[in-house]
Amino acid sequence: MNKFEALKKYFGYDSFREGQESLIDSILNGQDVLGIMPTGAGKSICYQVPALLLPGITLVISPLISLMKDQVRSLNQAGVHAAYINSSLTENQISMALANAAKGQYKIIYVAPERLETYSFLEFALNASISMITVDEAHCISQWGQDFRPSYMNIVKLVSRLSKRPIVSAFTATATTNVKEDIICVLGLAGPNVLVTGFDRKNLYFEVKTPRKKDEELVSYIKEHPGESGIIYCATRKNVESVYELLLSQGLEVTKYHAGLTNEERKINQDAFIFDEKPIVVATNAFGMGIDKSNVRYVVHYNMPQSMENYYQEAGRAGRDGEKADCVLLYSPQDVMINQFLLDNKEVRRDMEEDEIKAVKERDVQRLRDMTYYCRTKECLRSHILRYFGENVYSGCGNCSNCLTEYEEIDVTDMCISIIKAILETRQRFGINVIVGMLRGEKKAKLLSYRLDELQNYGALKEVSESRIKQVINEMLMKGILQATEDKYALLRCSEQVDEVLKGSYRIQMKISEEQEKKKTSQKKRTSDVLTSKGMDLFERLREVRAGLAREEALPPYIISSDKTLIDMCIKLPFTKEEMLNVSGIGENKYQKYGQQFIEAIKEFMGGEKEQLYFEPVEEAPGNDSGSSIYKPEKRNKKKEAFRLTPEIEERIVYLPECTMPELAGQLNELRDERTMKKTSGAAIERMLISRSYLEERYIDGIWRKIILEKGKELGIFPKTRISEKGWEYEALYYSEEAQRKVVEMIREEVLV
Repeated sequence: MNKFEALKKYFGYDSFREGQESLIDSILNGQDVLGIMPTGAGKSICYQVPALLLPGITLVISPLISLMKDQVRSLNQAGVHAAYINSSLTENQISMALANAAKGQYKIIYVAPERLETYSFLEFALNASISMITVDEAHCISQWGQDFRPSYMNIVKLVSRLSKRPIVSAFTATATTNVKEDIICVLGLAGPNVLVTGFDRKNLYFEVKTPRKKDEELVSYIKEHPGESGIIYCATRKNVESVYELLLSQGLEVTKYHAGLTNEERKINQDAFIFDEKPIVVATNAFGMGIDKSNVRYVVHYNMPQSMENYYQEAGRAGRDGEKADCVLLYSPQDVMINQFLLDNKEVRRDMEEDEIKAVKERDVQRLRDMTYYCRTKECLRSHILRYFGENVYSGCGNCSNCLTEYEEIDVTDMCISIIKAILETRQRFGINVIVGMLRGEKKAKLLSYRLDELQNYGALKEVSESRIKQVINEMLMKGILQATEDKYALLRCSEQVDEVLKGSYRIQMKISEEQEKKKTSQKKRTSDVLTSKGMDLFERLREVRAGLAREEALPPYIISSDKTLIDMCIKLPFTKEEMLNVSGIGENKYQKYGQQFIEAIKEFMGGEKEQLYFEPVEEAPGNDSGSSIYKPEKRNKKKEAFRLTPEIEERIVYLPECTMPELAGQLNELRDERTMKKTSGAAIERMLISRSYLEERYIDGIWRKIILEKGKELGIFPKTRISEKGWEYEALYYSEEAQRKVVEMIREEVLV
């Protein structure tokens, strides 16, 4: 059997996804590997396929009991003999599993790192034929990581004790450059094939909201997504309980999960979510690790997490099936204080030296600061995440709340000078709230007790709102003009850059948007949109069949088959074994167990006759990401098309002597048929111009700025200073009448999104 035959027979796929084949080939050639691949990219295939082809046993080291159970259950369903060894088993069960393993009954054994040092496991491992050791969640071995586990050092000890060194493969979804280098060094990977496929999850929509009332925002969001499965993450058990009670009072099918519940309660609640009995779960970050529930349509963070690593890992539990999903973060400044409190009370290892403890705390504070910057940035959220993990990104994604919001850029240098003067005048002894109160000339007792009302800069910005001053201070922190002390007081301090600001040689620009513009929602378009109304009826019938099989087998529905596999059945309408084996995700073992039941349901629904239940394909999807073609649906009464320039719109455009792109986009939107066509935006048009090399985005002073290239100048694009309603100066790009006409000609060839 070769790698392609194993992929088809056991997993039901015809081809590999990006990066999988390269890592598999390296392993089969005896080479160590490190795969850094985003959640849902198919990391498990990279070690499971070679494990089936290598002569001996593969040990998979994982810290996640839920993942072990899930993976072993899925492998057994696919016809692969696998087992797990962890604390959820009794000693008798572990002894039996090791005895069976010694007889060669299992090809893949999942084991917790804590078990590697036990006598019984070592006795087995030292006498077994181990071809490969796979380290899952490999970032846990790095002290630079956010989730360092000392027990992972047992892996290094085990490898050194084996008489013949096995292949070592390591995988993780989140690793900065430092963590990647640490994994290679600590694990002692020998000449590894290091493959980073990228951290981007293109199917995920990212949004940060700063609602005045989180509870109302959360309930509103969930009610806009009826019947969808979602996870609500909270920072504390107390918040989990209050949010759970809130959603329960709204009549929603919801459960909860946190460490304060008993083991039995956690198991019951987790199963209710996994088996789709309760589609919504409210949980602390203890929930979800290793759970491969593929149909989670949204992850909402009720509180800001402590780090980007934690956030991306938790948000990544949405859309594991490759379908569109939302990642929404409800941010409030109080979240920073909650997380700072949790970090201040975080337990440290007893064997750590004082300087190590200090280094860990400093890294924790920096991670929290980076997470806070993400919540406050006006730049592309996806680009911000990818840059954090070391990817070079030069433009917006067009699929996050910031990219879908129209901002104007204003000059806030004068405000920054007032802020700097206030901080210096108070000898850098106060935090953000006191400085803001002083600048606004507030009469609070605390300010008066410090005699700040006697200082020269007291009331210097009394006409400016508290929120705007805080926005500017946060912008200065992100640009490094100001710094905050790494303690619970977070006192504001000036950096060396303030001299340039005070001299006027460093101008500070900041993006702002009106509050009403911020409410954005993603336009989720899923693979199921390819189906006609009758196709959707068949899909629902197959879901009922799957639910019945899941109940009979006591398995989660997604273990039987994913939604994507059911959709492929609706497209291909298999009536025979050969046709069913052509469905993505149906291997030989899955067919033997469930294939005939699905075939009978399809035949009964179709009355034995085949007809097309999908819209025509427009291109083939590569690899096994989708398992079928990409389809373009016909017009539906309630579905709006993307903006497209029609002759009727073009005839009515009024060209001005000069205008901005948002102004031109506003005119196009007014001329369109709003019943059938979505809006466009100035940002979308300028993204088109960037792709055609008229403009370029450059990261300057902490902000992505649009730069006019030579080709753009020739077109007739030029910068011009504008004054906002509140009197601030900012620079905007203007287009001459000739440039407007040429841009419209370009739009004629595009579908703007």
